[in-house]
Amino acid sequence: MSEDKLMHVTDAEFESQVLKSDKPVLVDFWASWCGPCLAIAPIVEELAEAYEGKLIVAKMNVDQSPVTPGKYGIRAIPTLIVFKDGQVVEQITGAVGKAVIESAINKALS
Repeated sequence: MSEDKLMHVTDAEFESQVLKSDKPVLVDFWASWCGPCLAIAPIVEELAEAYEGKLIVAKMNVDQSPVTPGKYGIRAIPTLIVFKDGQVVEQITGAVGKAVIESAINKALS
């Protein structure tokens, strides 16, 4: 799986890339030292490929961009948030299975 299906966003780009997106956006808030984050990374990449064209999948490194996670009250990682029309529609914390993430994505797409 190539990483090019994933968008990497920073605090500076968050509003333009996520909140103003015309498609739902799944944002994976993660850090390189977080074992569970690394464990779900392949699932997030798979979903980026599976939903290409319908959903944007973005990753935000919380160490490099701490402002946005703070705004959304993220205390634990990995946290996945699905945004639609600039609003949070689903939020998942922890290393969860693919079905849980897909369920959240499908709510945003319906």
